[in-house]
Amino acid sequence: MSQPIIFYTNPVSRGRMVRWMLEEVGQPYETQVLGYGTSMKSPEYLAINPMGKVPAIRHGDVVVTEVAAICTYLADGFPEAGLAPPPGSPARGAYYRWLFFAAGPVEAALTNKACGFEVPADKRFMAGFGSFDDAMNVLAHAVSATEYLAGDQFSAADLYVSSQISFGLRFGMITPRPEFSAYWDRIKTRPAAARAAELDDALAKK
Repeated sequence: MSQPIIFYTNPVSRGRMVRWMLEEVGQPYETQVLGYGTSMKSPEYLAINPMGKVPAIRHGDVVVTEVAAICTYLADGFPEAGLAPPPGSPARGAYYRWLFFAAGPVEAALTNKACGFEVPADKRFMAGFGSFDDAMNVLAHAVSATEYLAGDQFSAADLYVSSQISFGLRFGMITPRPEFSAYWDRIKTRPAAARAAELDDALAKK
Protein backbone atom coordinates (compact mmCIF):
# COMPACT_ATOMS: atom_id res chain seq x y z
CA MET A 1 0.00 0.00 0.00
CA SER A 2 2.99 2.31 -0.52
CA GLN A 3 1.67 3.92 -3.71
CA PRO A 4 0.67 7.59 -3.55
CA ILE A 5 -2.94 8.50 -2.77
CA ILE A 6 -4.51 11.15 -5.00
CA PHE A 7 -7.63 12.71 -3.49
CA TYR A 8 -10.13 14.39 -5.84
CA THR A 9 -12.51 16.70 -4.03
CA ASN A 10 -14.22 20.02 -3.57
CA PRO A 11 -14.29 21.61 -0.09
CA VAL A 12 -18.07 22.04 -0.36
CA SER A 13 -18.94 18.42 -1.04
CA ARG A 14 -19.07 14.93 0.43
CA GLY A 15 -15.33 15.02 -0.04
CA ARG A 16 -15.13 16.49 3.46
CA MET A 17 -15.90 13.02 4.81
CA VAL A 18 -13.08 11.45 2.84
CA ARG A 19 -10.70 14.23 3.90
CA TRP A 20 -11.50 13.33 7.52
CA MET A 21 -10.91 9.66 6.75
CA LEU A 22 -7.56 10.42 5.13
CA GLU A 23 -6.52 12.43 8.17
CA GLU A 24 -7.53 9.52 10.43
CA VAL A 25 -5.48 7.11 8.31
CA GLY A 26 -2.45 9.36 8.63
CA GLN A 27 -0.85 8.52 5.28
CA PRO A 28 0.43 11.21 2.90
CA TYR A 29 -1.93 12.18 0.09
CA GLU A 30 -2.18 14.73 -2.69
CA THR A 31 -5.31 16.86 -3.03
CA GLN A 32 -6.75 17.85 -6.38
CA VAL A 33 -9.60 20.36 -6.03
CA LEU A 34 -12.18 20.23 -8.82
CA GLY A 35 -14.87 22.73 -9.75
CA TYR A 36 -18.55 21.98 -10.24
CA GLY A 37 -19.55 21.96 -13.90
CA THR A 38 -15.97 22.58 -15.03
CA SER A 39 -13.04 20.34 -14.09
CA MET A 40 -15.41 17.75 -12.58
CA LYS A 41 -16.79 17.23 -16.09
CA SER A 42 -13.44 17.31 -17.88
CA PRO A 43 -12.42 14.27 -19.95
CA GLU A 44 -9.47 13.74 -17.59
CA TYR A 45 -11.67 13.46 -14.52
CA LEU A 46 -14.46 11.56 -16.26
CA ALA A 47 -11.85 8.88 -16.85
CA ILE A 48 -11.55 8.67 -13.05
CA ASN A 49 -15.27 8.93 -12.25
CA PRO A 50 -17.67 8.81 -15.22
CA MET A 51 -20.34 10.36 -12.98
CA GLY A 52 -18.31 13.56 -12.91
CA LYS A 53 -18.73 13.83 -9.14
CA VAL A 54 -16.42 14.01 -6.17
CA PRO A 55 -14.95 12.58 -4.07
CA ALA A 56 -12.74 9.91 -5.54
CA ILE A 57 -9.30 8.56 -4.77
CA ARG A 58 -6.63 7.00 -6.94
CA HIS A 59 -4.19 4.75 -5.12
CA GLY A 60 -1.61 3.50 -7.54
CA ASP A 61 -3.66 1.77 -10.22
CA VAL A 62 -6.77 1.51 -8.03
CA VAL A 63 -9.61 4.02 -8.37
CA VAL A 64 -12.34 4.15 -5.74
CA THR A 65 -15.44 6.36 -5.81
CA GLU A 66 -18.38 6.68 -3.38
CA VAL A 67 -17.67 7.81 0.16
CA ALA A 68 -18.58 4.59 1.97
CA ALA A 69 -16.48 2.54 -0.47
CA ILE A 70 -13.50 4.90 -0.06
CA CYS A 71 -13.75 4.73 3.73
CA THR A 72 -13.93 0.93 3.67
CA TYR A 73 -11.01 0.69 1.26
CA LEU A 74 -8.80 2.96 3.35
CA ALA A 75 -9.72 1.26 6.63
CA ASP A 76 -8.82 -2.15 5.21
CA GLY A 77 -5.75 -0.90 3.34
CA PHE A 78 -4.22 0.72 6.41
CA PRO A 79 -5.23 -1.53 9.32
CA GLU A 80 -2.64 0.04 11.59
CA ALA A 81 -4.97 3.06 11.89
CA GLY A 82 -7.50 0.84 13.72
CA LEU A 83 -10.51 2.12 11.79
CA ALA A 84 -12.23 -1.22 11.24
CA PRO A 85 -12.86 -4.27 13.43
CA PRO A 86 -10.80 -7.31 12.42
CA PRO A 87 -12.36 -9.52 9.72
CA GLY A 88 -14.31 -12.34 11.30
CA SER A 89 -14.83 -10.54 14.59
CA PRO A 90 -18.38 -10.10 15.96
CA ALA A 91 -18.05 -6.32 15.59
CA ARG A 92 -17.35 -6.60 11.86
CA GLY A 93 -20.98 -7.35 11.09
CA ALA A 94 -22.21 -4.24 12.90
CA TYR A 95 -19.50 -2.21 11.17
CA TYR A 96 -20.69 -3.24 7.72
CA ARG A 97 -24.34 -3.00 8.68
CA TRP A 98 -24.35 0.61 9.84
CA LEU A 99 -21.81 1.90 7.35
CA PHE A 100 -23.97 0.72 4.47
CA PHE A 101 -27.25 1.54 6.16
CA ALA A 102 -26.05 5.15 6.16
CA ALA A 103 -24.83 4.90 2.55
CA GLY A 104 -28.13 3.44 1.38
CA PRO A 105 -31.34 4.14 3.31
CA VAL A 106 -30.11 7.20 5.25
CA GLU A 107 -28.53 8.89 2.22
CA ALA A 108 -31.65 8.27 0.15
CA ALA A 109 -33.97 9.48 2.91
CA LEU A 110 -32.00 12.71 3.36
CA THR A 111 -31.81 13.38 -0.37
CA ASN A 112 -35.53 12.82 -0.82
CA LYS A 113 -36.32 15.17 2.05
CA ALA A 114 -33.96 17.87 0.75
CA CYS A 115 -35.67 17.67 -2.65
CA GLY A 116 -39.15 17.78 -1.14
CA PHE A 117 -40.05 14.26 -2.17
CA GLU A 118 -42.21 12.02 -0.01
CA VAL A 119 -42.80 8.37 -0.77
CA PRO A 120 -46.54 7.62 -0.84
CA ALA A 121 -47.59 5.31 1.98
CA ASP A 122 -48.62 2.57 -0.44
CA LYS A 123 -45.19 2.67 -2.15
CA ARG A 124 -42.97 2.59 0.94
CA PHE A 125 -42.35 -1.11 0.56
CA MET A 126 -40.46 -0.23 -2.65
CA ALA A 127 -38.11 2.27 -0.97
CA GLY A 128 -35.08 0.95 0.87
CA PHE A 129 -35.61 3.51 3.63
CA GLY A 130 -39.37 2.92 3.90
CA SER A 131 -40.21 6.37 5.22
CA PHE A 132 -38.01 9.18 6.49
CA ASP A 133 -39.21 8.61 10.05
CA ASP A 134 -38.47 4.89 9.80
CA ALA A 135 -34.86 5.60 8.78
CA MET A 136 -34.36 8.20 11.51
CA ASN A 137 -35.82 5.98 14.22
CA VAL A 138 -33.50 3.13 13.29
CA LEU A 139 -30.54 5.51 13.11
CA ALA A 140 -31.30 6.99 16.54
CA HIS A 141 -31.43 3.52 18.06
CA ALA A 142 -28.18 2.48 16.37
CA VAL A 143 -26.14 5.43 17.65
CA SER A 144 -27.42 5.10 21.21
CA ALA A 145 -27.29 1.32 21.69
CA THR A 146 -23.50 1.25 22.20
CA GLU A 147 -20.79 3.88 22.58
CA TYR A 148 -19.74 3.37 18.97
CA LEU A 149 -21.50 1.58 16.14
CA ALA A 150 -19.15 -1.40 16.15
CA GLY A 151 -18.83 -1.64 19.93
CA ASP A 152 -16.43 0.29 22.13
CA GLN A 153 -14.01 1.55 19.46
CA PHE A 154 -14.36 4.35 16.90
CA SER A 155 -14.39 3.10 13.32
CA ALA A 156 -14.91 4.30 9.77
CA ALA A 157 -18.60 3.52 10.25
CA ASP A 158 -18.79 6.15 12.98
CA LEU A 159 -16.97 8.66 10.79
CA TYR A 160 -19.43 8.19 7.95
CA VAL A 161 -22.60 7.97 10.03
CA SER A 162 -21.73 10.92 12.25
CA SER A 163 -20.92 13.00 9.17
CA GLN A 164 -24.36 12.24 7.73
CA ILE A 165 -25.98 13.20 11.02
CA SER A 166 -23.96 16.40 11.36
CA PHE A 167 -24.79 17.43 7.80
CA GLY A 168 -28.48 16.68 8.27
CA LEU A 169 -28.67 18.62 11.52
CA ARG A 170 -26.74 21.58 10.12
CA PHE A 171 -29.04 22.02 7.14
CA GLY A 172 -32.29 21.21 8.91
CA MET A 173 -32.95 17.89 7.21
CA ILE A 174 -32.72 15.97 10.50
CA THR A 175 -34.78 16.98 13.51
CA PRO A 176 -32.52 17.22 16.58
CA ARG A 177 -32.76 14.30 18.99
CA PRO A 178 -30.83 13.64 22.21
CA GLU A 179 -29.44 10.45 20.69
CA PHE A 180 -27.94 12.30 17.72
CA SER A 181 -26.52 15.12 19.84
CA ALA A 182 -24.90 12.76 22.34
CA TYR A 183 -23.38 10.64 19.55
CA TRP A 184 -21.97 13.61 17.64
CA ASP A 185 -20.58 15.09 20.88
CA ARG A 186 -18.57 11.88 21.43
CA ILE A 187 -17.00 12.09 17.98
CA LYS A 188 -16.65 15.70 16.85
CA THR A 189 -13.61 16.40 19.04
CA ARG A 190 -11.37 13.88 17.28
CA PRO A 191 -8.14 15.62 16.24
CA ALA A 192 -8.35 14.27 12.68
CA ALA A 193 -11.83 15.76 12.29
CA ALA A 194 -10.54 19.17 13.34
CA ARG A 195 -7.56 18.97 10.98
CA ALA A 196 -9.76 17.96 8.06
CA ALA A 197 -12.28 20.74 8.72
CA GLU A 198 -9.50 23.32 8.94
CA LEU A 199 -8.03 22.23 5.62
CA ASP A 200 -11.37 22.24 3.81
CA ASP A 201 -12.53 25.50 5.36
CA ALA A 202 -9.35 27.16 4.16
CA LEU A 203 -9.87 25.83 0.63
CA ALA A 204 -13.50 26.96 0.63
CA LYS A 205 -12.43 30.55 1.29
CA LYS A 206 -10.24 30.69 -1.81
